[in-house]
Amino acid sequence: MLLGFPVVILSLVLAAQANIAHGDRAVARHHARVSLPRAPLESSTLRRRKSCNVHTKSISAVKTTSTHTTTKKTTTAAKKTTVAAQVKATPVSNQAQAGTIKVSDTHCGSSGATTQTTSTTGPNGALSWMNCGIESGGWNPPHVEVKNLVSVDLKTSLKDPNSPFAACAKYVAYFYQYADEYGLEAIMLAAFALQESSCNPETVGGGGEQGLMQITKDKCGGAPGGNCRDPSFNIKTGAAYFAGVLRDNGGNVLAAVGEYNGWAPGLTKAKATAARYSECCTCQNNLDYLHQYFNGWLQGKNAYALHLGKYFNLDVCPDKN
Repeated sequence: MLLGFPVVILSLVLAAQANIAHGDRAVARHHARVSLPRAPLESSTLRRRKSCNVHTKSISAVKTTSTHTTTKKTTTAAKKTTVAAQVKATPVSNQAQAGTIKVSDTHCGSSGATTQTTSTTGPNGALSWMNCGIESGGWNPPHVEVKNLVSVDLKTSLKDPNSPFAACAKYVAYFYQYADEYGLEAIMLAAFALQESSCNPETVGGGGEQGLMQITKDKCGGAPGGNCRDPSFNIKTGAAYFAGVLRDNGGNVLAAVGEYNGWAPGLTKAKATAARYSECCTCQNNLDYLHQYFNGWLQGKNAYALHLGKYFNLDVCPDKN
């Protein structure tokens, strides 16, 4: 009993030191994601988002990967570092449900993954796990790699007449071609295109962003005939850009997808919502974005119509549509 008391004290000291806030850094943002009025999660009648006819679907065939033990990579001083802490991800095959991500994290804990997508959980982990630290010392996401993800195959999704990716069907070959080239999944690229442009190749953003992937004009060099909206060129350029972001984040796909949407390590709820009362309310960071992306779109589900998330911080914006 006398030996137990010092051990308890030492454990409390170590636990207190573990929660360290992480620094923020500036990143180039894409245009703000908007949240639309949505149907309840259990509803089978879904609403449309802008010009893209999107519908929910139920798919039981999902891609699963074997358990891996991974370690975050540390970048050199000359290379930008976006991972706030170097921690190990450990296998939890004896704990995780079948059909769910098999990664746990030393600072964020168990993924809380569920086989079915719910408002705040899904096959790739709970919203709170992906957003680890955002309501405390700052966002410090668990280390997850592309190979760890659970996702539906894009072609499988498109077999369903109610697939949210129906508008992207004409570009499937490009999504597969460039996903293979850059070590990604085709449905990841299609999900970006669906959110960025509703899979309309003629889309031009408010800042001049071009085409399916809404790439910025500075990335348009070498476009065929100067047409930056050419689907093949546009998807390839978007895939190459994201692959670079992924590489700069040491292979951490949560950090990379977050950065693609304007997040950065150390992001807090207060920082993410700071623009709420500004002239650009939709310049806020969508705090439900990671859950919507990984447990919605990557599962072949319409994240907007299913009202996935818990923050819905963009819903207060009068210009959200």
